Amino acid sequence: MRTFGVEEELLIVDPETGMLLALADAMLPVLVPPKQDAALILPGQQPVHDDGADFSYELKLEQIETQTRPCLDYPELLRQLRQGRGLADRAARAHGGRVAALATSPQGAATHLTPKQRYMTMQQRFGLTVRNQLTCGLHVHTFVESPEEGVAVMDRIRDKLAVLIALSANSPYWNGAETGFESYRTQAWNRWPGSGPTMIFGSLPVYRRVVTRLVESGVLMDEGMVYFDARLARLHPTVEIRVADVCLRAEDAALIAVIVRALVESASREWNDGVDPAPVPTLLLRMAAWQASNCGLRGQLLDFGTFTPAPAAEVVHALVDFVAPVLEEQGELDLVREGVGRILAEGSGSQLQREPFHTGGLAAVVARAVEVTTEGTAANQADQGPSLGRVRQG
Repeated sequence: MRTFGVEEELLIVDPETGMLLALADAMLPVLVPPKQDAALILPGQQPVHDDGADFSYELKLEQIETQTRPCLDYPELLRQLRQGRGLADRAARAHGGRVAALATSPQGAATHLTPKQRYMTMQQRFGLTVRNQLTCGLHVHTFVESPEEGVAVMDRIRDKLAVLIALSANSPYWNGAETGFESYRTQAWNRWPGSGPTMIFGSLPVYRRVVTRLVESGVLMDEGMVYFDARLARLHPTVEIRVADVCLRAEDAALIAVIVRALVESASREWNDGVDPAPVPTLLLRMAAWQASNCGLRGQLLDFGTFTPAPAAEVVHALVDFVAPVLEEQGELDLVREGVGRILAEGSGSQLQREPFHTGGLAAVVARAVEVTTEGTAANQADQGPSLGRVRQG
């Protein structure tokens, strides 16, 4: 079985008002390996030990990224996801905040750029796109034997990635407004010039040539801004799938990662068997992604075989059927069928957000999101002690 891992971006919020809090620079010194300066650890806090989640800054100080280590199975991945959420939440609580796995902020507020030179240069270059950008995604990394295999995989999964947008949809609100979308993060994220679905590359040299040409165009600052829906990771021997919203429920995130791993393995087998990628025009892939972003699981998706409308549940089940041989070999088919059935019955995060809105407004949406985000974590169950007070609010 291939190893896989997940990066999750989380919002930092005031649990009472639902407003954003710019606390990442206060939280990160707590979330460090023990070998670093003990003076950075806040009173009553413990550093992260080297057995699971890692953490890093993101574009804005109102968000933080958690990263699992490579895993072999669903239970271990879920454990690390919960560990990362719990530790991040504990660090936020020390300053009167909480973390919420929301792909966009329901409440509108000014945001603060993380003070790194690269981000400041991006602000100058991309203006309002950066000022408005506060989105949280779920990035799934799956091991590949070689970059050549990675490109072959990307060519053969590109037609199916829109289904993952629908399964993960968790952003119906944006800066105080109902968007009319299930995954508005997809709309906001695709403002970046290097984002979205890609052509069929056919080989590693073509992939490398395309990336080089994009950077040489001067539109992108560097290769780090190649934000394809699926790309070769620069620092790891993995394919990175980047289309999903961060999931409100940790178990949904782990489930989607299992499906992604099965997609990668299925695509690799097609490559080895000499099966060509489906010649779907990139424009049709954009239509499929837009439809999934708009309707989620509530309406129709574009079927990844015909690219004509079909009920969302049918398209999701078709994706599971497609990867079923791999899932069955790996002992994960029942897990995935049960998990997908639960999401279809209960709704993705976007539908769960709408339930408290009708009774308590956007503050209630965020409060409920905080509860769901930290379900099953140690931070959710433990006595957190006195708050140190909020240090900054957006």
